[in-house]
Amino acid sequence: MDHEAVAAWRAAGEARDAAAAVAALSSDVRLISPITEQFTFDGRERVRTLLEVALAAIDEITYTDQVAEGRTVALFYSGRIGTTRLYEAQRLRLADDGLIREITLFVRPLPALTRLMTRLGPELARRNGRPGLARLVPLTAGMLHSMADTGEKRFMPKAAPR
Repeated sequence: MDHEAVAAWRAAGEARDAAAAVAALSSDVRLISPITEQFTFDGRERVRTLLEVALAAIDEITYTDQVAEGRTVALFYSGRIGTTRLYEAQRLRLADDGLIREITLFVRPLPALTRLMTRLGPELARRNGRPGLARLVPLTAGMLHSMADTGEKRFMPKAAPR
């Protein structure tokens, strides 16, 4: 199967170009959040909004691997949010026309995911007309990030194999 849309998606991500990334998507695309099962981003416009915010928050996106079987493609990249390294796996499912129909995201380590929450949440809330929530999200996500980051730096090293 031709993976032209996947190549365009990768190039757009590395260039941090949300408009080019959206061009690789089917009109009925669904993006499944790495943060919560409470919602998905359905349709090009909602995914565009997320991509604009995410690509502004994540620096140095470099795709490292691609694995494909039929209409399913797995991509892997590394990036950075401030000083926090981020690694993401993306499962892409392609429509009959070769455009990306479904995106499922997986982010690690936990402090990268919680840092991402602190960056994306407020701006997404603002764009959805929820200014009060935009002020609340940094507080709640910030507390979660503080716990995850402290655990990563102080406690997990003590449990490492010797």
